Amino acid sequence: MIALKIIWWLVQCVILFNLLMPIIFYCFYKLISRKMPPPVPATEADYAIIVTAYEDVSMLPAVVQSLLALDYQRYTIYVVADKCDTSSLQFDSDQVVLLQPEVVLAGNVRSHFYAIERFQRSHDRLTIIDSDNLVHKDYLKALDEYFALGFDSVQGVRMPKNTNTMYASLDAARDLYYHFYDGKVLFSLGSSATLAGSGMAFKVDLYREIFCNSGVQGAGFDKVLQYGIVRKNLRIAFADKAIVWDEKTARTDQLVKQRARWINTWFKYAGYSWKLIFFSFSNASINQFLFGLVLMRPPLFIFLGLGSLCFVVNMLTQNWWIACSFVLGFLLFVSAFLLALKEGNANRRIYKALKGVPNFIFYQLKALLLARRANKVSVATKHDYHQQQE
Repeated sequence: MIALKIIWWLVQCVILFNLLMPIIFYCFYKLISRKMPPPVPATEADYAIIVTAYEDVSMLPAVVQSLLALDYQRYTIYVVADKCDTSSLQFDSDQVVLLQPEVVLAGNVRSHFYAIERFQRSHDRLTIIDSDNLVHKDYLKALDEYFALGFDSVQGVRMPKNTNTMYASLDAARDLYYHFYDGKVLFSLGSSATLAGSGMAFKVDLYREIFCNSGVQGAGFDKVLQYGIVRKNLRIAFADKAIVWDEKTARTDQLVKQRARWINTWFKYAGYSWKLIFFSFSNASINQFLFGLVLMRPPLFIFLGLGSLCFVVNMLTQNWWIACSFVLGFLLFVSAFLLALKEGNANRRIYKALKGVPNFIFYQLKALLLARRANKVSVATKHDYHQQQE
């Protein structure tokens, strides 16, 4: 009985810490965050820009046009059209290499290596862009500033391209939260920015080294990649001016499938957090310790739901002080979330959409039920561009 009470107490402490972690990080960010050196003049490197598409090529012309408008000289765009009908595609530029695999790859890493093995020359760096992204014209120059400071990997900012429905706006709000706390704040505290799946860049040799013997399949390649980098005690820089616009999921059916894959990858790779925390003690590494803490955190709706359950149980058992602690935790979490929206200059649509958070959580609970077979449900997020405007 005593053992069960201790376990229950420890579980509540972990959940409460997750509620408080963003506001704690924010306070340290304001008080002792490290100031990055001013940008240094950087000579242009040679970039390989890898764009992956699976089954759907409808947005490839737009992303390629966006990439061709980059204010940069030395880069080549490699478009990997996996299981795609490319008959409608025509790119009139020597900077674009269209690749169509002979067999279905159905995986990000496989698609990336398919491009790497067909590089037209030896590139210094590679950057990964999704088929539904658009990029700022100074995207590569913003990345260069951090490579010039000695970083081997850099994560840019993924801004919402669309907030045309309530769910797209809530998806954008979630991204603003993670970009601020898991990107800007975490990096400023001396750790690494988490990787976001696209809008990220690496030295080619580092990317090869991480994945050469990994055999990773399905979703979550960015989880394996960031663990491999931080395991080496390298830091992933956060470039807040390297802007990529990302298509947000507007339909509930695609939202469920997408979140099911993401939840699946968290459960699959959650063990990385404990490994990094263990390594952090032997290496005296704040980078590994803070990054491990962040990786330990479950998806937002899970620890918010568990926190609500703890509150109810403590109310029923008349543990008033603990119940009040969870109320305070929720209030501080909401404050931290709103701070992230303010820092990210969220538009009125995003604030207005917050009333739909219960619906958003409901669909993520549905996604949780699909998480075990998520990679069989779907391997790509498809967007409907005819959604009714809200």
